[in-house]
Amino acid sequence: MTPAQRRLSAQLGHSFDEPGLFARALTHRSMGTDDNERLEFLGDAILAFLVAEHLFNTYPEAAEGKLTRLRSRVVRRESLAAAARKLGIGDALVLGTGELKTGGRERDSILAGAFEAIVGALYLDSDLVTCRDRVRTLLGDWFEAASMDDGSKDAKTRLQELLQSQGRPLPAYRIVETGGAAHCRSFTVCCRVEGIDEDMIGTGSSRRRAEQDAARRVMDVLHARDD
Repeated sequence: MTPAQRRLSAQLGHSFDEPGLFARALTHRSMGTDDNERLEFLGDAILAFLVAEHLFNTYPEAAEGKLTRLRSRVVRRESLAAAARKLGIGDALVLGTGELKTGGRERDSILAGAFEAIVGALYLDSDLVTCRDRVRTLLGDWFEAASMDDGSKDAKTRLQELLQSQGRPLPAYRIVETGGAAHCRSFTVCCRVEGIDEDMIGTGSSRRRAEQDAARRVMDVLHARDD
């Protein structure tokens, strides 16, 4: 494993039981053998499901058309390539000579495909629950950007307004853990809401994103009770 691949593994927050899966996810077809195209196929389907599931739960009143628009903004090539750049996937790619000479490490199509392949590899090496948590973290910025572009309110705002409408106290957020190096910080936040016995835990690469994640989980519990 190269230094860039070790850094990427740390950024992902997952140690692969089958390192060969991780290596294959980073191998472009220009290498000729054992490339990432099958993993890309699998990861594309898993991403579509997980993003759809997240949006379905986050926007319980949204119609199909709005959910489809939001999903397309998160999973489009440009968004996945940007997420790949933030992770440093380009530096960890294994490319053929031709792609190296023509800037393959920065090409959107290659980066987005590698991101999908990594999701596929992560799913095969762990399970859907782990994959769901990592996708929420890795695409957190793009979930937020999609909701803001659509004029939608974020989870913390929606939770606050819901509790106010019911005459209940506002939620209390508290940081319970921080970790990671300076370039890849992680935050764990708990959200306490009156009437819910268990504090909801959220994680993210910033305090704000962790609080948003915790608020979304509280909303999921409240909506499940209503159902």
